[in-house]
Amino acid sequence: MPKAAHASHAGRVSGDVRRPAGTADQQNLTTDRAPSSDDRAAPLIRPPQLRTSEDRTASRLELFFDLAYVLVFAELATAFAKDLSWHGAAVFAGLFAVTWWSWVTTTLYANRFDTNDVIYRLAKLAGTVAVMGMAASAPEAVGDKATTFAICYLATRVLLLALYARAYRHVTEARATIRIYLVGTGAGAALWAMSLAVPGNFRYVLWAAGILVEVLAPLTATRFGGGVPLHLEHLPERFGLLVILVLGESVASMVLGVHDTEWVLRSVLVAAVGFVVVAALWWNYFDLGGAAGKRRLVADGEDQESGVADAYIYGHFPLTLGLAAVAVGIEQFIVHPTGEASTVGRWALHGGVALFLAGTAAVIVGTSGRWRAAWPWPIAAVPAVLLIGVFDGLPPLASIGAVGVVLVATVLAGIRAQRRGELETTET
Repeated sequence: MPKAAHASHAGRVSGDVRRPAGTADQQNLTTDRAPSSDDRAAPLIRPPQLRTSEDRTASRLELFFDLAYVLVFAELATAFAKDLSWHGAAVFAGLFAVTWWSWVTTTLYANRFDTNDVIYRLAKLAGTVAVMGMAASAPEAVGDKATTFAICYLATRVLLLALYARAYRHVTEARATIRIYLVGTGAGAALWAMSLAVPGNFRYVLWAAGILVEVLAPLTATRFGGGVPLHLEHLPERFGLLVILVLGESVASMVLGVHDTEWVLRSVLVAAVGFVVVAALWWNYFDLGGAAGKRRLVADGEDQESGVADAYIYGHFPLTLGLAAVAVGIEQFIVHPTGEASTVGRWALHGGVALFLAGTAAVIVGTSGRWRAAWPWPIAAVPAVLLIGVFDGLPPLASIGAVGVVLVATVLAGIRAQRRGELETTET
């Protein structure tokens, strides 16, 4: 029975029941009653259960856990800024994908089975330590610290395997889905473990293969997992929080850039325009694109086999990768306000914005099932941003200013579509 109908039915039943004499007086005498189970502290250890039908939001532990991932993203951005080559860009994108996927997999487990008991908390805190290790080794993850980075990532897989094994034992109705995640995570972990014994570049092939195997698990579970649902309110909240954290890297880049240039006027002007770019990205996601994706997810995501949830999840990869690249690009424009930025440094901004817009379009199209849902907004803005990047002779202020104009125009176009009912959104 739907929740609204259930609530209405409950209201009619309770309205027809006559209260026995003395019931009101008994209910007022609450000081002498024995404490109920709701008054007592929850058990320290509770078996996992499917929690997708409860009212819940992101926990404080999840927010604390996310802070470790912010450190990894920051370290990757710093390393990319020191190696502004196409090789550096590829390394940045690859390691970002590894980190993003580590976050997604733990989020998907928590979305369904988070019990917040001692065992889960200890596993989550241990995972936080492992992610901190990934952050500390990230700048040299394809160099001297490759083994350290692999061990830390592998630790997150082992912990996730242990959590899924525990859930498999207790949540019998979700075993078909859990089995797929156990196989995918276990196979990925095995490939990462093999990489520890492999020298040279082939280890990175094993890393990529391990991630690819894991990426297939949720898609397989959608089709063959028995339709185990996700919590459709919790999921977009978690992804929205990640977007905020990655956007925060751009704010930090502006602060660092202005500080490092000692408040040179040109740098300050570029930073000011850069803030308009970041604010427009925020607006495009939280009021428009992300809000439209969330609305479709909440409306149609209950049918797990529809693939709406998968489209929402995977569409966020180019979106967040683009935001991470924008942070590097904005700092390069601020630090080099007279045009000394490298080609890759400039394209970190232009390509990053294009990736963000493409990811936003992927979320909208994937959740709605209609290509038309993202045309002309926001797809038409992608070639416009890329075209600006082609003109490498533009002064930095003019170049980033042109990007800002495109993004502000995109916001206005999205608001227009929203007001006309062409873009249906919900509060994020």
